Amino acid sequence: MRVIIIGNGIAGSTAARLIRKQSDHSILMISEESEYFFSRTALMYVYMGHLQAKDLYPYEPSFWSKNKIDLLHAQVVELDVVNKQLKTHAGQVYDYDVLIIATGSIPNQQHWENLQLEGVRGFYHWQDLQYISANSEGLRRAVVVGGGLIGVELAEMFHSRQIPVTMLIRESSYWSNVLPREESVLVSNHLKAHHIDCRYNTSLQAILPDESGRCAAVRTNHGEEIATGFVGLTMGVRPNVELFRSTGLEVDKGILVDAYLRSSVPDVYAIGDCAELKYPPEGRKSIEAVWYSGRKMGETVASTITGNPTEYQPGVWFNSAKFFDLEYQVYGTIDPQLPEEIDTLFWTDGQCRSVRINFRKKDQTVIGFNLIGVRYRQEVCEQWIKEGTCLEQVLEQLALANFDPEFTPEVESNLLAIYNERFNKQIRSKSKRDLSSVITFLKKKFTVL
Repeated sequence: MRVIIIGNGIAGSTAARLIRKQSDHSILMISEESEYFFSRTALMYVYMGHLQAKDLYPYEPSFWSKNKIDLLHAQVVELDVVNKQLKTHAGQVYDYDVLIIATGSIPNQQHWENLQLEGVRGFYHWQDLQYISANSEGLRRAVVVGGGLIGVELAEMFHSRQIPVTMLIRESSYWSNVLPREESVLVSNHLKAHHIDCRYNTSLQAILPDESGRCAAVRTNHGEEIATGFVGLTMGVRPNVELFRSTGLEVDKGILVDAYLRSSVPDVYAIGDCAELKYPPEGRKSIEAVWYSGRKMGETVASTITGNPTEYQPGVWFNSAKFFDLEYQVYGTIDPQLPEEIDTLFWTDGQCRSVRINFRKKDQTVIGFNLIGVRYRQEVCEQWIKEGTCLEQVLEQLALANFDPEFTPEVESNLLAIYNERFNKQIRSKSKRDLSSVITFLKKKFTVL
């Protein structure tokens, strides 16, 4: 059987590796962006000098040929689902028995004028990194439009080269459409401490050119003009699916797929950022453009294609990021606005650390953890959420979750004290902050460790 995968990101590469591991199918992986799979989340560290380009490849180039996975660095320009063929920009035609579309995301763009100016760019692809690097020499100021995770990455990149940065953020504090108010303010203060000029409640109105065809300034919705030689557009991403809208596939925001990640056309699957679930699991979004969802989809489709039909189960929501040197983790459900039926336990040192645990009011079952500047073990937090563990039991065992107890101050007693005072209780910790206690806990939960 001939399997073709369009896209070599985490979703497509995972599918290719596991199809090969579980079968002898012929596999061709096509990518327009790069010849080899690379770590997209590490692009910023090449710009900052922490890594070299070659360090972004999780696998040696020879890995793919050794595993009989053919690679093609080309752009797919046509798809014929009736005859099961696709065509590249060079006119090459390839037949497939099964097609997996894993084309990922592309940056969002508004309908501003002058987007074609030199010095205006998003930050998502390998080519974006090369472009930003080439346009950083002699740069006196950069303006970053958008206040999400990619925006703060780009701000940190410029900051690492002593290039002043202004961020235009529509909300009243950083990432307040995702983070609860307290965490959003904490991160906003952290950005200010790193001398990032954050303009809140501010949006881009226009990009202004100079006489040579480069950007020279931006105008905000307040009428202010800010001189800049580079405008970074980081207003989120959207599924990269324009090629497939006229092919017979059912496409909305992304390529619509069922629980098995099958599209509306037989033998065509979609995975990763470009896939849109028709019926997402309860509490999950139809499109989730995060690394671990792409990997899980790759695993799921590989299992189905190799004879073990498997429904996509994303598991407990997880995400992580860094705001300069401030680490962020979330497990489970944490809404920016607390739903009426949900309560929260929150602690912060007011500077760079906070822990939030959300739980249901009716039975105090824990549904989510939100962490700033504190690391908790993913497997421990996920297990509590999966089992619907009550808040008191979590607090008694909270020391088990601490990821690096040797290097971080103890915070568990603060949460216990807040809980005891609020609910007039006297519960105490029953666990130690050591690895042996964690192993004992996990052995009780899993048959194999």
